[in-house]
Amino acid sequence: MPTDNYRAIELLSRTPYGRVSASRRALPFTTVTRHLILDGRLMLRLHRGYDYHQALDGSVVAYEADNVNSGEHDTWSVQFTGTARVVEPTPAERELFGRTPLLADGVPFDPVFLRIEPEFVTLHYLTDVPVFRYAHSA
Repeated sequence: MPTDNYRAIELLSRTPYGRVSASRRALPFTTVTRHLILDGRLMLRLHRGYDYHQALDGSVVAYEADNVNSGEHDTWSVQFTGTARVVEPTPAERELFGRTPLLADGVPFDPVFLRIEPEFVTLHYLTDVPVFRYAHSA
């Protein structure tokens, strides 16, 4: 595995959530999801009620996570691109994800899991990023 891939995996392990993107009926969509890196593969947990897992299963997807809102002076973004498959994690893998959210859009969170075999890993790194402050109107 190239050095950049190891760095990307190390950075991804610093944040628990990211966004998975794909297309559904030729229209793009993105959703927030919890992730883990297990044996060089990405495992995702998302809400079954969104029904996105059906569009993601067997599709090429992009998964992105970053530290953009961390307030750090250096900002990074990692993107994994590969084929996603619905999987049933082991009890130990489920435990690594931690507690599930209570609700998703007002209904009980029902987890479904996907594994992504990364074909491409992209790492972008910005150094000495200026702090952005939101302007509030009076």
